[in-house]
Amino acid sequence: MEAGEYPVSKTGNLNPKENPSIRARLLPVTAQDEDTDVPEEFEEYSTGGSFAGAVFNLSTSIVGAGIMALPATMKVLGLVPGILVVLFVAFLTEASLELLVRFTKASKMNTYGRVMRDAFARPGRIMLQLAIIINNVGIMVVYMIMIGDVLSGTSSSGTHHTGLLEGWFGDHWWNARSFVLLVTTICVFTPLACLKHIDSLRYTSALSVSLAIVFVVVTAGIAIFKLFNGTIEMPRLFPQITDLASVWHLFTCVPVITTAYICHYNLHSVTNELEDSSKILPIVRTSLGLCSAIYVLTSIFAYLLFGEETQEDVLANFDSDLGVPFSTLLNGIVRVSYVLHIMFVFPLVFFALRVNLDGLCFPSRRHAPLANDNRRFYFFTVVILVVVYVVAIYVPSIWDAFQITGATATACIGFIFPASIALKDPHGIASKKDKMLCIFMIVLAVFSNAIALYSDAYAIFHKKKEA
Repeated sequence: MEAGEYPVSKTGNLNPKENPSIRARLLPVTAQDEDTDVPEEFEEYSTGGSFAGAVFNLSTSIVGAGIMALPATMKVLGLVPGILVVLFVAFLTEASLELLVRFTKASKMNTYGRVMRDAFARPGRIMLQLAIIINNVGIMVVYMIMIGDVLSGTSSSGTHHTGLLEGWFGDHWWNARSFVLLVTTICVFTPLACLKHIDSLRYTSALSVSLAIVFVVVTAGIAIFKLFNGTIEMPRLFPQITDLASVWHLFTCVPVITTAYICHYNLHSVTNELEDSSKILPIVRTSLGLCSAIYVLTSIFAYLLFGEETQEDVLANFDSDLGVPFSTLLNGIVRVSYVLHIMFVFPLVFFALRVNLDGLCFPSRRHAPLANDNRRFYFFTVVILVVVYVVAIYVPSIWDAFQITGATATACIGFIFPASIALKDPHGIASKKDKMLCIFMIVLAVFSNAIALYSDAYAIFHKKKEA
């Protein structure tokens, strides 16, 4: 059949205007269609999602590895400024998500990438995809590091913290960090990553949230018990400022807290599955309120529990006597529950990464959907798992990983891109107040994260110099 020729219908009607089904089939593939940011199989969404289910899904996207690093931010900032910064970042996150929802409705787009494309054409979509790829790789590296810390132990702080396997069975080659992460990748992450539809992960997601709550409850219970027994020292309420370097060091907490709230790349997935999409803003606020409460409680009780000994990954602190009855059992419950939580959240982050990586490499609709092309599907799966595993072996601390991704890709996804869309205002719906907030958001994100990166580079340089 030649280009532009119409197939003959059973009724003999060749006019596409009179036969809509023919016209729909013969619409040309436009440049906009070719620039789609997701493969074709992800364009059909199930509807009928409930308010509670949406809150649960969005909260799952928010609560991840960041919760383990938040107590360390209290050690840097002090308890009072630390809690205020956590709540302030929650406010900014709500503002950026609200902007994203408004411009999604105005543009009639159904993904974050298409909203970016609507404002900034194809380069906007590509920038977002690159940011999501960097962010999600960083998050998965953090997950791997945390699993290694808990199961095999860590010495990143200069003091060795015993891992579960080392504590239970002693020091052997098979509980070394590299081997444990290799087994975890092959036996746990690979089967979950090979699932082709995100709905298949709904049960593991539910279990992961339950396990995170177990961690918060047990940590709070231990801290309250010791508080009533008078065995907890008064925590430092404000930061220690001794020189200019200590001031710059305060900014290293910003990327960590920013990463803890990132959920923007899953916002549209949650919205598209709602029976009534107008409920998305109350859902966002409920989810942020719930997660903020979890973050504040975890930060307070974990910092109360360990004080100045709080590690960058607070799970590493649960390797010694806590000074309470059944200390060994509680240590094991906390660490095992959160390691399982991370394992179950990992494929959700992996799923979004694989979709965006495929969309970046194969943006045209002319390519087969990712789930239908086994060669592409398994190639991306293997490449991502190998890269994340190798990086996790050579990056010793979750703080370093949070600094790199949080100060770059996460800041763009969560604040700079939504604010830029509102400033561009392609549909003329942003108020003067909105634009002032967006300018503040961009300046704050760029300034604070630039200082955080500078502070990290400065610290690394001086460590090498001293060595």
